[in-house]
Amino acid sequence: MSINFDSALGIHADALRVRSQRAELLASNMANADTPNYKARDIDFQSAMKMAASGQSAAMETTHSNHIKISSSQFASPAVQYRDTVQDSLDGNTVDEQIEQAQFMQNSVQYQASLNFLGARFSGLLSAIRGE
Repeated sequence: MSINFDSALGIHADALRVRSQRAELLASNMANADTPNYKARDIDFQSAMKMAASGQSAAMETTHSNHIKISSSQFASPAVQYRDTVQDSLDGNTVDEQIEQAQFMQNSVQYQASLNFLGARFSGLLSAIRGE
C-alpha cells in the first residue's frame, strides 16, 4: 500500500505555502512604509484556502505527452488585494506600520503552528512506516 502525501497532509501543505506568500507581501509592505504612493497589499487567507481546496490553479496544462505532469496546487496563486486605509497620508502611501507588524506577527505564529502540525503528521507517518 503506497502513501499519498496529498491525502496524508491534507490542506496543511497549501496553508504553509499561502502563509509563506503572505509573509513576503507583509514584509514588502513594511519595507515600503516610506515609499510615496505605495499601496499596502495582502492575501485573503480564507479565499486562498478555498481556491486550494477546490483545486483551482493558474492556467497550466500539458500540450504534449512528454510534458511533466504537475499537481494543480503547485501553481495556485491566491489573489493579492490592496489593504483598506485606516488613515490617509499626504504622500499616498497606505502602509500603517503597526497594522503591518501585527499582521506579520500573527501570520508568523500561524505559520509556526502549521509547521508544528505538519511535523507531527510526518512523525506519525514515520512511526507507521517503521511499525512502531
